[in-house]
Amino acid sequence: MLENYLIVHKSILPDKYEKVLEARRLLETGQEKEVSQAARRVGISRSTYYKYRDYIFEPSDREGSRNAVLEMMLDHRAGLLSSVLAVLSDAGANVLTITQSLPIRGKASVTLSVDISGMHASPAELMDTIAAVPGVSGSRLVDLE
Repeated sequence: MLENYLIVHKSILPDKYEKVLEARRLLETGQEKEVSQAARRVGISRSTYYKYRDYIFEPSDREGSRNAVLEMMLDHRAGLLSSVLAVLSDAGANVLTITQSLPIRGKASVTLSVDISGMHASPAELMDTIAAVPGVSGSRLVDLE
């Protein structure tokens, strides 16, 4: 996963990247309820926010603790979530929270927050392994701290 990232000083980047982070903070803290309001407040378009929101992260100041938020769609099939949890356990990750929606049209949305500080695989390798589980679709790394 790290081969896909660069550490770049924000002074050389266009302002829109920092504004995407600012809009995300407004939404996460509840200062703004809708993306359009947050985007307008920081001076970017909704499309700019949506285009970059999954690719821009801030470094964390916490030592030794790395958390990730993963999102995926699971087929409505007995044991599938258990298979995904086994992949996480085998990789050395520790599940912190699980949020699962009711299945609609045979699929359920699942969001997992995971402590990845003890993992022996990279986040990218973990996501590839999860995506390879039959019945998992649309898996993505939402956030990494």
